[in-house]
Amino acid sequence: MKKIIQVHIYKGEQFYVAECIDLPVVTQGKTLDEVVANLREAVELHLEGENLTDYDLVPQPTIIANLEIDTLVHA
Repeated sequence: MKKIIQVHIYKGEQFYVAECIDLPVVTQGKTLDEVVANLREAVELHLEGENLTDYDLVPQPTIIANLEIDTLVHA
């Protein structure tokens, strides 16, 4: 059973985007704080009423996100 839900966060054209690797959940926000809040809500809504063992998840799994950072360009 998995104890974590993995998420990838990156900057889109206008918003930060969070995509779950383990669940079919994608959300966005104008700031990192907003995308994290939206992510938490989206995951909770997706899993609400679901049997977590169907997703191979333990009760109350942790969300771990990696953040993609643009490379630095030197002039």
